[in-house]
Amino acid sequence: MAISMTGFGRAESVFTTRRYCVEIKSVNNRYCDIQLRMPRAYLVFDPKIRERVTAALVRGKIDVFVTIEDVGDGNTTVEANLGLAKAYSDAIQEIAAATGREDHTSSYDIARMQDVLTSRAVTCTEEEMEKELFSVLDMALSAISNMRRIEGNRLVADLDEKLKVFSALHQQVSERAPLVPQEFRAKLMARMEELLADTTGLYFDEARRDAEVAIFADRCAIDEEVTRLTSHIAQLSSTLHDEGSIGKRLDFLLQEMNREVNTIGSKANDLEITNNVLAMKNELEKIREQIQNLA
Repeated sequence: MAISMTGFGRAESVFTTRRYCVEIKSVNNRYCDIQLRMPRAYLVFDPKIRERVTAALVRGKIDVFVTIEDVGDGNTTVEANLGLAKAYSDAIQEIAAATGREDHTSSYDIARMQDVLTSRAVTCTEEEMEKELFSVLDMALSAISNMRRIEGNRLVADLDEKLKVFSALHQQVSERAPLVPQEFRAKLMARMEELLADTTGLYFDEARRDAEVAIFADRCAIDEEVTRLTSHIAQLSSTLHDEGSIGKRLDFLLQEMNREVNTIGSKANDLEITNNVLAMKNELEKIREQIQNLA
């Protein structure tokens, strides 16, 4: 089924002491234009993120927001240099023995000495960062893809209704088309007879007159355009219910349909068909506006 280019998806998850939040929104665009915002430490994953988003969403102006924050108390560790602590303790005892004093040094005192205790932030490997980030990204992509599918189904239903209106107008033109050359021929013959009156035979014979009239009448025949338009309508209707990205194919078909409608309007030289052509162009514009929303 067709997919809309408009949508929003959000996902959030906590891993150990890190909370990941990924938000994705998309609107219409001829291409896949991705704007990515995330912490500097994760920029190494930029190409992979773009590849994943493009594969999932295909087309649209897409904004991806990634926020990561520490949420736990265990994001810092403290390490004790026991060898250095023992060296401090032995040295203090030697000083006490050498000076004849008692050793009142506690473990707290030794812990406060330089470099005995060191703290460092808990870090994760690049592989862990990638695994955590992409699991949340995939959830956000799933959410926006689901929303785009729902919107796409709604658009297809609306386009089906508009195409029915267009097809009804096309049917009226199709029924009228065979009569146009006949009526034009009759009008042209009547006009020639009116202008030349009873002097017609002095200038050309009836066979030549009939041939010339037939040539002019044939120029207003629209059978070929009507037939091609019938084919385009069938293709458009079929394509609307295809899977995947169909927006560009629909846009091409719509251009062809518009071209045939314009040709019908210029050739027919018939008031009834002209009115139908104006209505058809109006429906085509409505269809075009909706197609712009499909990926």
